[in-house]
Amino acid sequence: MGYPMAKNLRAKIPAEDTLFVHDVNTAATKKFLEENPQGVRVADNVRELVEKAETVITSLPEPKHVKGVFKEMLEPATLLQDGFVNTKRLFIDCSTIDPMTSAEVAKAAHSSGQGTFIDAPMSGGVVGAQAGTLTFMIGAAPEEVEQATAVLSLMGRRVLHLGEQGAGLKGKLANNYLLALNNIATAEAMSMGVKWGLDPKALAGMINISTGKCWPSEVNNPVPGVIEGSPASRGYEGGFGVALASKDLKLALKAAAEADVKLALGEPARAVYEAAETDENCKGRDFSVVYRYLGGKE
Repeated sequence: MGYPMAKNLRAKIPAEDTLFVHDVNTAATKKFLEENPQGVRVADNVRELVEKAETVITSLPEPKHVKGVFKEMLEPATLLQDGFVNTKRLFIDCSTIDPMTSAEVAKAAHSSGQGTFIDAPMSGGVVGAQAGTLTFMIGAAPEEVEQATAVLSLMGRRVLHLGEQGAGLKGKLANNYLLALNNIATAEAMSMGVKWGLDPKALAGMINISTGKCWPSEVNNPVPGVIEGSPASRGYEGGFGVALASKDLKLALKAAAEADVKLALGEPARAVYEAAETDENCKGRDFSVVYRYLGGKE
């Protein structure tokens, strides 16, 4: 995700601005510099990056990674003395993590005196990142929205302000919880119809003009051959990985438990994704592969 996002940033920011990049995968930053030699510098570490940048964008896999990166950026006691002091610096975290961890990191960023922190998880996947059509859901104070929108619009098509810090993540997790359930329900419904002898394309067409219509049925149908070019039609390769779907679902369940929200379908869905994630015929594939895991006819 970060690579195409950075590519869009470099293409759209003023030519005289410098884009600093850093990744634990040094091969990726080396390739990025080769492809974008003008106005790009590779930071040796995140401490160097935060000292020199006015806007810092992070996109990391899990809560522990976000905590670790921000600790490295903010904890040194000498940061204010030898760093680039700028209370208008904006930290934009695009990671999908739990709201509690995000709040902890936001507090650390604010108390450091080095800027403000907002959560801006995204939707649209690698394809959206490449095309610059991502949707960002942001949790930010009203006075931070304009600056954040200006930056995020360089990488996406829509920026939705859902409320104060943490609201973006809460919205993203609610959406992905619903997506995870819809994906399983679509797989089950399609499996029923196909095993009853219905033509899968005809069944999907009927669902998509009826009340069962949803993103998994219309855009990412789990039955091979229903949608040309979909992950299901490519052996479930690419797309939104089943491990990521499982991770996001667990984050949603954790956040729901902390808010004392009763979720009747959450645990059964978690069990399905965890099992599919470890199944030899399903792991490493798009999350629509639950159709295969549930015994759907291919």
